[in-house]
Amino acid sequence: MFFDIRTIVGSLLGLYGIILVITGLVHDTADEEAKTGGIDANLWAGLALVVVSAAFVAWALLRPVAVDRPAAGSAKETGDSSD
Repeated sequence: MFFDIRTIVGSLLGLYGIILVITGLVHDTADEEAKTGGIDANLWAGLALVVVSAAFVAWALLRPVAVDRPAAGSAKETGDSSD
């Protein structure tokens, strides 16, 4: 699960989301809100990223990657060899 691309993408989006949420909560000035029309853009974008991150991680947990591995000795039974 740790090397699944969904886990990696979800983790990165979550990290950026947490940083934006903290920035939105700590550094919300009138000048910043004037640029965005009165909306705390960092806070809302951070919350959206956290939600998308949770969806990616839940997707990876609920539908893990199934790896097909050949059974031991199957190459001998079929006559396939790399020689």
